[in-house]
Amino acid sequence: MSTRLPYEKPTIVRHTVGLMNKFGRTSSTFPHGRIDGVPLRQLVDEHGSPLWVLSEAALRRKYRDVYRAFALRYPRVVIAYSYKTNYLSGVCAALHQEGAWAEVVSGMEYEFAQRLGVPGDRIVFNGPHKTQAELERAIDNNSKVNIDSYDEMYMIEEIAKSRKRQLEVGLRVNMELNYPPWDRFGFNVESGQAFEACKRIISSQSLRLNGLHVHVGTYISDVAVYQQMAERLSALCYRLQNELATRVAYLDVGGGHASKNTLHTAWMPAEHTCPTPDQYAEAICPALLRGPFDPKEMPLLILEPGRSVVDEAMFLVASVVAVKRLSSGVKGIVIDAGVNILPTAWWYRHDIVPGQDTGSIGEEVNIYGPLCMQIDVIRTGVTLPPLRRGDLVLIKNVGAYNFPQSMQFIQPRPAIVTIFNGKVDVLRERETVDYIRGLDRLPDRLKGGGKSPL
Repeated sequence: MSTRLPYEKPTIVRHTVGLMNKFGRTSSTFPHGRIDGVPLRQLVDEHGSPLWVLSEAALRRKYRDVYRAFALRYPRVVIAYSYKTNYLSGVCAALHQEGAWAEVVSGMEYEFAQRLGVPGDRIVFNGPHKTQAELERAIDNNSKVNIDSYDEMYMIEEIAKSRKRQLEVGLRVNMELNYPPWDRFGFNVESGQAFEACKRIISSQSLRLNGLHVHVGTYISDVAVYQQMAERLSALCYRLQNELATRVAYLDVGGGHASKNTLHTAWMPAEHTCPTPDQYAEAICPALLRGPFDPKEMPLLILEPGRSVVDEAMFLVASVVAVKRLSSGVKGIVIDAGVNILPTAWWYRHDIVPGQDTGSIGEEVNIYGPLCMQIDVIRTGVTLPPLRRGDLVLIKNVGAYNFPQSMQFIQPRPAIVTIFNGKVDVLRERETVDYIRGLDRLPDRLKGGGKSPL
Protein backbone atom coordinates (compact mmCIF):
# COMPACT_ATOMS: atom_id res chain seq x y z
CA MET A 1 0.00 0.00 0.00
CA SER A 2 1.31 3.43 -0.93
CA THR A 3 2.09 5.79 1.94
CA ARG A 4 2.65 8.83 -0.22
CA LEU A 5 0.92 12.01 0.95
CA PRO A 6 -1.59 13.73 -1.39
CA TYR A 7 0.06 16.18 -3.73
CA GLU A 8 -1.00 19.82 -3.79
CA LYS A 9 0.45 22.24 -6.29
CA PRO A 10 2.57 24.85 -4.46
CA THR A 11 1.23 28.40 -4.45
CA ILE A 12 2.33 31.67 -2.95
CA VAL A 13 -0.27 32.79 -0.42
CA ARG A 14 -0.41 36.08 1.43
CA HIS A 15 -1.17 35.55 5.10
CA THR A 16 -2.07 38.29 7.52
CA VAL A 17 -1.23 38.30 11.21
CA GLY A 18 -3.35 41.12 12.58
CA LEU A 19 -3.12 44.75 11.55
CA MET A 20 -0.16 47.09 11.72
CA ASN A 21 -1.50 48.88 14.79
CA LYS A 22 -2.10 48.40 18.50
CA PHE A 23 -5.21 46.27 17.98
CA GLY A 24 -3.27 43.28 16.62
CA ARG A 25 -5.75 40.94 14.88
CA THR A 26 -8.29 41.65 12.19
CA SER A 27 -11.85 41.39 13.49
CA SER A 28 -12.69 38.58 11.05
CA THR A 29 -10.18 36.27 12.76
CA PHE A 30 -11.79 36.62 16.20
CA PRO A 31 -14.02 33.61 16.88
CA HIS A 32 -17.70 34.23 17.60
CA GLY A 33 -18.73 30.97 19.23
CA ARG A 34 -21.95 32.04 20.99
CA ILE A 35 -25.14 33.95 20.38
CA ASP A 36 -26.63 35.47 23.52
CA GLY A 37 -24.64 33.00 25.59
CA VAL A 38 -25.70 29.86 23.69
CA PRO A 39 -22.84 27.97 21.93
CA LEU A 40 -23.13 27.71 18.16
CA ARG A 41 -22.13 24.07 18.26
CA GLN A 42 -25.02 23.31 20.62
CA LEU A 43 -27.46 25.08 18.31
CA VAL A 44 -26.24 23.16 15.26
CA ASP A 45 -26.23 19.81 17.06
CA GLU A 46 -29.85 20.30 18.12
CA HIS A 47 -31.34 22.05 15.08
CA GLY A 48 -29.05 21.25 12.16
CA SER A 49 -26.89 23.29 9.82
CA PRO A 50 -27.37 25.77 8.28
CA LEU A 51 -29.48 27.54 10.87
CA TRP A 52 -31.07 30.96 11.17
CA VAL A 53 -30.87 32.36 14.71
CA LEU A 54 -32.84 35.33 16.03
CA SER A 55 -31.62 37.29 19.03
CA GLU A 56 -34.94 38.39 20.47
CA ALA A 57 -33.24 40.72 22.94
CA ALA A 58 -31.44 42.50 20.08
CA LEU A 59 -34.69 42.78 18.10
CA ARG A 60 -36.56 44.38 20.99
CA ARG A 61 -33.63 46.67 21.74
CA LYS A 62 -33.47 47.92 18.14
CA TYR A 63 -37.20 48.63 18.14
CA ARG A 64 -36.96 50.59 21.38
CA ASP A 65 -33.99 52.58 20.07
CA VAL A 66 -35.95 53.69 16.99
CA TYR A 67 -39.10 54.52 18.94
CA ARG A 68 -37.21 56.45 21.62
CA ALA A 69 -35.30 58.51 19.05
CA PHE A 70 -38.49 59.74 17.37
CA ALA A 71 -40.71 59.98 20.47
CA LEU A 72 -38.14 62.30 22.06
CA ARG A 73 -38.48 64.71 19.14
CA TYR A 74 -42.13 64.45 18.10
CA PRO A 75 -45.25 64.27 20.30
CA ARG A 76 -47.25 61.53 18.54
CA VAL A 77 -45.29 58.62 17.05
CA VAL A 78 -46.25 55.13 15.89
CA ILE A 79 -43.98 52.48 14.39
CA ALA A 80 -45.70 50.26 11.82
CA TYR A 81 -43.23 47.42 11.24
CA SER A 82 -42.67 46.60 7.57
CA TYR A 83 -43.89 43.01 7.21
CA LYS A 84 -42.25 42.44 3.82
CA THR A 85 -38.81 42.80 5.44
CA ASN A 86 -39.32 39.68 7.54
CA TYR A 87 -42.84 38.35 8.13
CA LEU A 88 -41.78 35.43 10.31
CA SER A 89 -44.50 35.07 12.96
CA GLY A 90 -42.06 35.14 15.88
CA VAL A 91 -40.43 38.35 14.65
CA CYS A 92 -43.73 40.15 14.08
CA ALA A 93 -45.27 38.94 17.36
CA ALA A 94 -42.30 40.15 19.41
CA LEU A 95 -42.50 43.60 17.80
CA HIS A 96 -46.25 43.78 18.34
CA GLN A 97 -45.62 43.05 22.03
CA GLU A 98 -43.36 46.11 22.00
CA GLY A 99 -46.22 48.21 20.61
CA ALA A 100 -45.60 48.08 16.86
CA TRP A 101 -48.39 48.34 14.31
CA ALA A 102 -48.24 46.33 11.06
CA GLU A 103 -47.38 47.81 7.66
CA VAL A 104 -48.39 45.42 4.87
CA VAL A 105 -48.25 45.56 1.08
CA SER A 106 -50.40 42.57 0.11
CA GLY A 107 -53.47 40.64 1.11
CA MET A 108 -51.23 37.80 2.24
CA GLU A 109 -49.36 40.03 4.66
CA TYR A 110 -52.65 41.56 5.82
CA GLU A 111 -53.86 38.09 6.78
CA PHE A 112 -50.55 37.39 8.54
CA ALA A 113 -51.19 40.43 10.73
CA GLN A 114 -54.79 39.47 11.39
CA ARG A 115 -53.80 35.95 12.45
CA LEU A 116 -51.39 37.45 14.96
CA GLY A 117 -54.28 39.39 16.46
CA VAL A 118 -53.34 42.86 15.20
CA PRO A 119 -56.48 45.06 15.28
CA GLY A 120 -57.54 46.43 11.91
CA ASP A 121 -57.05 50.04 12.97
CA ARG A 122 -53.38 49.24 13.69
CA ILE A 123 -52.67 47.97 10.17
CA VAL A 124 -51.33 50.28 7.42
CA PHE A 125 -52.08 48.90 3.94
CA ASN A 126 -49.66 50.11 1.22
CA GLY A 127 -48.53 48.76 -2.12
CA PRO A 128 -49.37 49.09 -5.83
CA HIS A 129 -51.66 46.04 -6.02
CA LYS A 130 -54.67 45.68 -3.76
CA THR A 131 -57.61 43.62 -4.98
CA GLN A 132 -61.17 44.78 -4.41
CA ALA A 133 -61.73 42.04 -1.85
CA GLU A 134 -58.56 43.02 0.02
CA LEU A 135 -59.57 46.69 0.00
CA GLU A 136 -63.03 45.86 1.28
CA ARG A 137 -61.58 43.83 4.14
CA ALA A 138 -59.15 46.62 5.09
CA ILE A 139 -61.84 49.29 4.87
CA ASP A 140 -64.32 47.27 6.95
CA ASN A 141 -61.57 46.79 9.57
CA ASN A 142 -60.83 50.56 9.70
CA SER A 143 -57.26 50.06 8.48
CA LYS A 144 -55.26 52.95 7.04
CA VAL A 145 -55.23 52.51 3.27
CA ASN A 146 -52.76 54.63 1.27
CA ILE A 147 -53.85 55.01 -2.35
CA ASP A 148 -51.17 54.31 -4.95
CA SER A 149 -52.95 55.12 -8.25
CA TYR A 150 -56.08 56.67 -9.76
CA ASP A 151 -57.36 53.18 -10.61
CA GLU A 152 -57.17 52.26 -6.95
CA MET A 153 -58.80 55.57 -5.98
CA TYR A 154 -61.72 54.82 -8.30
CA MET A 155 -62.09 51.30 -6.91
CA ILE A 156 -62.26 52.62 -3.33
CA GLU A 157 -64.78 55.23 -4.45
CA GLU A 158 -67.02 52.46 -5.77
CA ILE A 159 -66.64 50.56 -2.48
CA ALA A 160 -67.64 53.72 -0.60
CA LYS A 161 -70.76 54.07 -2.73
CA SER A 162 -71.71 50.46 -2.08
CA ARG A 163 -71.24 51.06 1.65
CA LYS A 164 -73.17 54.34 1.37
CA ARG A 165 -70.63 56.18 3.50
CA GLN A 166 -67.64 58.44 3.10
CA LEU A 167 -64.31 56.67 3.51
CA GLU A 168 -61.09 58.10 4.94
CA VAL A 169 -58.04 57.40 2.81
CA GLY A 170 -54.37 58.27 2.63
CA LEU A 171 -52.43 59.16 -0.50
CA ARG A 172 -48.95 57.94 -1.37
CA VAL A 173 -46.71 60.62 -2.87
CA ASN A 174 -43.18 60.48 -4.26
CA MET A 175 -40.43 63.07 -4.55
CA GLU A 176 -37.30 63.65 -6.61
CA LEU A 177 -34.83 63.13 -3.80
CA ASN A 178 -32.36 60.58 -5.16
CA TYR A 179 -31.15 59.20 -8.45
CA PRO A 180 -32.81 57.40 -10.04
CA PRO A 181 -35.93 58.85 -8.36
CA TRP A 182 -38.38 56.53 -6.66
CA ASP A 183 -41.30 57.68 -8.80
CA ARG A 184 -42.90 54.33 -9.53
CA PHE A 185 -45.17 54.44 -6.49
CA GLY A 186 -47.83 57.05 -5.75
CA PHE A 187 -48.09 60.57 -7.16
CA ASN A 188 -45.19 62.94 -7.80
CA VAL A 189 -44.96 66.13 -5.75
CA GLU A 190 -42.68 68.25 -7.95
CA SER A 191 -44.76 67.78 -11.12
CA GLY A 192 -47.99 68.70 -9.36
CA GLN A 193 -49.48 65.20 -9.61
CA ALA A 194 -49.72 64.80 -5.83
CA PHE A 195 -51.62 68.05 -5.32
CA GLU A 196 -53.98 67.19 -8.18
CA ALA A 197 -54.64 63.75 -6.67
CA CYS A 198 -55.33 65.34 -3.29
CA LYS A 199 -57.75 67.75 -4.97
CA ARG A 200 -59.47 64.81 -6.69
CA ILE A 201 -60.00 63.07 -3.34
CA ILE A 202 -61.20 66.21 -1.59
CA SER A 203 -63.70 66.92 -4.37
CA SER A 204 -65.17 63.42 -4.07
CA GLN A 205 -68.36 62.98 -2.09
CA SER A 206 -67.28 59.42 -1.25
CA LEU A 207 -63.72 59.99 0.00
CA ARG A 208 -61.98 62.13 2.58
CA LEU A 209 -58.23 62.75 2.62
CA ASN A 210 -56.93 61.61 5.99
CA GLY A 211 -53.17 61.26 5.53
CA LEU A 212 -50.10 61.43 3.30
CA HIS A 213 -47.57 58.67 2.80
CA VAL A 214 -44.07 58.81 1.31
CA HIS A 215 -41.25 56.28 1.13
CA VAL A 216 -38.04 57.79 -0.20
CA GLY A 217 -36.22 54.57 -1.11
CA THR A 218 -34.26 51.70 0.36
CA TYR A 219 -31.01 51.68 2.34
CA ILE A 220 -30.80 55.48 2.47
CA SER A 221 -27.73 56.38 4.52
CA ASP A 222 -27.81 60.12 3.72
CA VAL A 223 -30.06 61.66 6.37
CA ALA A 224 -30.26 64.90 4.37
CA VAL A 225 -32.62 63.05 2.02
CA TYR A 226 -35.07 62.62 4.90
CA GLN A 227 -34.82 66.27 5.88
CA GLN A 228 -35.68 67.33 2.33
CA MET A 229 -38.55 64.84 2.30
CA ALA A 230 -39.99 66.22 5.54
CA GLU A 231 -39.68 69.81 4.32
CA ARG A 232 -41.46 69.05 1.03
CA LEU A 233 -44.14 67.07 2.85
CA SER A 234 -44.73 70.06 5.13
CA ALA A 235 -44.92 72.33 2.09
CA LEU A 236 -47.56 70.09 0.53
CA CYS A 237 -49.56 70.21 3.78
CA TYR A 238 -49.28 74.01 3.71
CA ARG A 239 -50.83 74.09 0.22
CA LEU A 240 -53.60 71.72 1.28
CA GLN A 241 -54.48 73.92 4.25
CA ASN A 242 -54.29 77.25 2.44
CA GLU A 243 -55.70 76.36 -0.96
CA LEU A 244 -58.06 73.48 -0.17
CA ALA A 245 -58.84 74.07 3.53
CA THR A 246 -57.79 70.49 4.33
CA ARG A 247 -55.78 69.16 7.26
CA VAL A 248 -54.44 65.61 7.41
CA ALA A 249 -54.60 63.42 10.50
CA TYR A 250 -51.38 61.48 9.85
CA LEU A 251 -48.07 61.72 8.04
CA ASP A 252 -46.53 58.37 7.11
CA VAL A 253 -42.83 58.90 6.32
CA GLY A 254 -42.05 55.28 5.45
CA GLY A 255 -38.75 53.57 6.17
CA GLY A 256 -35.67 52.80 4.07
CA HIS A 257 -33.20 53.35 6.91
CA ALA A 258 -29.81 51.66 6.54
CA SER A 259 -28.36 48.88 8.67
CA LYS A 260 -24.79 47.85 9.44
CA ASN A 261 -24.46 45.76 6.29
CA THR A 262 -21.95 47.10 3.78
CA LEU A 263 -23.14 47.44 0.20
CA HIS A 264 -20.86 46.01 -2.50
CA THR A 265 -20.61 49.50 -4.00
CA ALA A 266 -19.63 51.18 -0.72
CA TRP A 267 -16.09 52.38 0.01
CA MET A 268 -16.42 52.47 3.78
CA PRO A 269 -17.71 49.73 6.10
CA ALA A 270 -21.34 50.29 7.09
CA GLU A 271 -20.45 50.27 10.78
CA HIS A 272 -18.78 53.66 10.13
CA THR A 273 -21.41 55.12 7.78
CA CYS A 274 -24.78 53.82 9.01
CA PRO A 275 -26.71 56.65 10.70
CA THR A 276 -28.15 56.11 14.16
CA PRO A 277 -31.91 56.28 14.85
CA ASP A 278 -31.28 59.65 16.51
CA GLN A 279 -29.74 61.03 13.33
CA TYR A 280 -32.73 59.93 11.24
CA ALA A 281 -35.11 61.42 13.81
CA GLU A 282 -33.16 64.68 13.97
CA ALA A 283 -33.45 64.99 10.18
CA ILE A 284 -37.21 64.37 10.06
CA CYS A 285 -38.87 65.66 13.23
CA PRO A 286 -37.70 69.32 13.38
CA ALA A 287 -38.74 69.84 9.75
CA LEU A 288 -42.23 68.55 10.55
CA LEU A 289 -42.47 70.59 13.75
CA ARG A 290 -41.78 73.70 11.67
CA GLY A 291 -44.69 72.75 9.43
CA PRO A 292 -48.10 74.42 9.21
CA PHE A 293 -49.64 72.43 12.05
CA ASP A 294 -51.55 73.53 15.14
CA PRO A 295 -49.35 72.48 18.11
CA LYS A 296 -52.46 71.03 19.77
CA GLU A 297 -53.42 69.02 16.68
CA MET A 298 -50.13 67.69 15.34
CA PRO A 299 -50.61 64.89 12.78
CA LEU A 300 -49.78 61.37 13.92
CA LEU A 301 -46.28 60.48 12.69
CA ILE A 302 -46.11 56.94 11.31
CA LEU A 303 -42.77 55.24 10.62
CA GLU A 304 -42.36 52.02 8.63
CA PRO A 305 -38.90 50.67 9.49
CA GLY A 306 -37.94 47.13 8.58
CA ARG A 307 -34.25 46.61 7.86
CA SER A 308 -33.06 48.96 10.60
CA VAL A 309 -35.04 47.01 13.21
CA VAL A 310 -34.58 43.37 12.25
CA ASP A 311 -31.38 43.11 10.16
CA GLU A 312 -28.85 43.11 12.99
CA ALA A 313 -30.98 40.83 15.19
CA MET A 314 -30.53 37.69 13.07
CA PHE A 315 -27.57 35.44 12.27
CA LEU A 316 -26.94 32.56 9.91
CA VAL A 317 -24.83 29.68 11.24
CA ALA A 318 -23.27 27.49 8.54
CA SER A 319 -20.82 24.59 8.35
CA VAL A 320 -17.75 24.22 6.16
CA VAL A 321 -18.25 21.28 3.79
CA ALA A 322 -15.11 21.59 1.65
CA VAL A 323 -11.89 23.53 1.29
CA LYS A 324 -10.18 23.75 -2.10
CA ARG A 325 -7.54 25.73 -3.93
CA LEU A 326 -8.89 27.42 -7.07
CA SER A 327 -6.96 27.69 -10.35
CA SER A 328 -6.19 31.32 -9.50
CA GLY A 329 -4.42 30.23 -6.32
CA VAL A 330 -7.18 31.64 -4.12
CA LYS A 331 -8.59 29.34 -1.48
CA GLY A 332 -12.28 28.50 -1.84
CA ILE A 333 -14.42 27.63 1.18
CA VAL A 334 -17.68 25.80 0.47
CA ILE A 335 -20.37 26.09 3.17
CA ASP A 336 -23.80 24.49 3.42
CA ALA A 337 -25.67 27.82 3.10
CA GLY A 338 -26.25 29.22 -0.39
CA VAL A 339 -27.79 32.28 -1.98
CA ASN A 340 -31.14 30.47 -2.00
CA ILE A 341 -31.34 31.34 1.73
CA LEU A 342 -29.01 34.35 1.68
CA PRO A 343 -30.04 36.41 -1.38
CA THR A 344 -28.67 39.57 0.24
CA ALA A 345 -25.18 38.21 -0.50
CA TRP A 346 -25.73 39.81 -3.92
CA TRP A 347 -26.17 43.22 -2.24
CA TYR A 348 -23.86 43.15 0.77
CA ARG A 349 -20.34 42.27 1.81
CA HIS A 350 -21.67 40.33 4.78
CA ASP A 351 -19.61 40.24 7.95
CA ILE A 352 -18.48 36.60 8.29
CA VAL A 353 -16.49 35.29 11.27
CA PRO A 354 -15.30 31.85 12.41
CA GLY A 355 -17.42 29.99 14.93
CA GLN A 356 -14.41 28.58 16.75
CA ASP A 357 -10.81 29.59 17.45
CA THR A 358 -8.53 28.29 14.69
CA GLY A 359 -5.71 30.78 15.13
CA SER A 360 -4.94 34.36 14.19
CA ILE A 361 -3.19 33.89 10.84
CA GLY A 362 -5.66 35.07 8.23
CA GLU A 363 -5.85 34.43 4.51
CA GLU A 364 -8.11 36.04 1.92
CA VAL A 365 -10.61 33.42 0.76
CA ASN A 366 -13.76 33.17 -1.32
CA ILE A 367 -16.84 31.64 0.28
CA TYR A 368 -19.29 29.68 -1.83
CA GLY A 369 -22.60 27.99 -1.13
CA PRO A 370 -23.58 24.35 -1.85
CA LEU A 371 -25.70 25.04 -4.93
CA CYS A 372 -24.60 23.69 -8.29
CA MET A 373 -24.54 27.19 -9.75
CA GLN A 374 -21.58 29.46 -10.52
CA ILE A 375 -23.49 32.44 -9.08
CA ASP A 376 -23.71 30.85 -5.62
CA VAL A 377 -21.14 33.20 -4.11
CA ILE A 378 -21.54 34.26 -0.49
CA ARG A 379 -18.48 36.51 -0.18
CA THR A 380 -15.19 37.06 -1.99
CA GLY A 381 -11.95 38.40 -0.58
CA VAL A 382 -12.79 37.91 3.10
CA THR A 383 -9.91 37.33 5.52
CA LEU A 384 -10.41 34.25 7.69
CA PRO A 385 -8.16 31.94 9.69
CA PRO A 386 -7.63 28.35 8.48
CA LEU A 387 -10.92 26.43 8.29
CA ARG A 388 -11.55 22.72 7.85
CA ARG A 389 -14.54 20.59 6.98
CA GLY A 390 -16.95 20.61 9.91
CA ASP A 391 -15.92 24.04 11.25
CA LEU A 392 -18.62 26.65 11.74
CA VAL A 393 -18.89 30.18 10.39
CA LEU A 394 -21.27 32.90 11.53
CA ILE A 395 -22.81 35.33 9.05
CA LYS A 396 -24.09 38.48 10.76
CA ASN A 397 -26.96 40.89 10.03
CA VAL A 398 -29.19 38.61 7.95
CA GLY A 399 -32.61 39.53 9.39
CA ALA A 400 -33.88 41.69 6.53
CA TYR A 401 -35.31 40.22 3.31
CA ASN A 402 -33.51 36.86 3.47
CA PHE A 403 -36.30 34.74 4.96
CA PRO A 404 -39.18 36.19 2.88
CA GLN A 405 -37.12 36.05 -0.34
CA SER A 406 -35.56 32.63 0.31
CA MET A 407 -36.56 29.60 -1.75
CA GLN A 408 -36.14 25.83 -1.97
CA PHE A 409 -33.72 25.90 -4.88
CA ILE A 410 -31.74 22.63 -4.85
CA GLN A 411 -31.68 22.71 -1.03
CA PRO A 412 -34.54 22.98 1.49
CA ARG A 413 -34.73 25.98 3.78
CA PRO A 414 -33.26 25.61 7.28
CA ALA A 415 -34.89 25.87 10.66
CA ILE A 416 -35.19 29.19 12.48
CA VAL A 417 -34.73 29.48 16.23
CA THR A 418 -34.92 32.35 18.66
CA ILE A 419 -32.95 32.94 21.84
CA PHE A 420 -34.41 34.90 24.73
CA ASN A 421 -33.03 34.92 28.28
CA GLY A 422 -30.88 31.91 27.46
CA LYS A 423 -33.82 29.80 26.25
CA VAL A 424 -33.94 28.49 22.67
CA ASP A 425 -37.30 28.15 20.91
CA VAL A 426 -38.05 26.96 17.39
CA LEU A 427 -39.78 29.60 15.27
CA ARG A 428 -39.89 27.53 12.08
CA GLU A 429 -39.12 23.87 11.49
CA ARG A 430 -36.54 22.73 8.97
CA GLU A 431 -38.23 21.99 5.68
CA THR A 432 -38.71 18.41 4.50
CA VAL A 433 -39.34 16.84 1.11
CA ASP A 434 -42.93 16.14 2.19
CA TYR A 435 -43.41 19.85 2.93
CA ILE A 436 -41.86 20.93 -0.37
CA ARG A 437 -43.96 18.44 -2.38
CA GLY A 438 -47.07 18.98 -0.28
CA LEU A 439 -48.96 20.96 -2.92
CA ASP A 440 -47.87 18.82 -5.88
CA ARG A 441 -50.53 16.75 -7.63
CA LEU A 442 -49.51 13.84 -9.90
CA PRO A 443 -52.05 12.74 -12.53
CA ASP A 444 -52.71 8.97 -12.64
CA ARG A 445 -51.29 8.73 -16.17
CA LEU A 446 -47.88 9.82 -14.85
CA LYS A 447 -47.72 7.38 -11.95
CA GLY A 448 -45.83 4.10 -11.89
CA GLY A 449 -43.39 4.78 -14.71
CA GLY A 450 -45.69 3.42 -17.43
CA LYS A 451 -45.32 3.85 -21.16
CA SER A 452 -45.78 7.18 -22.87
CA PRO A 453 -49.36 7.77 -23.99
CA LEU A 454 -48.07 9.27 -27.28
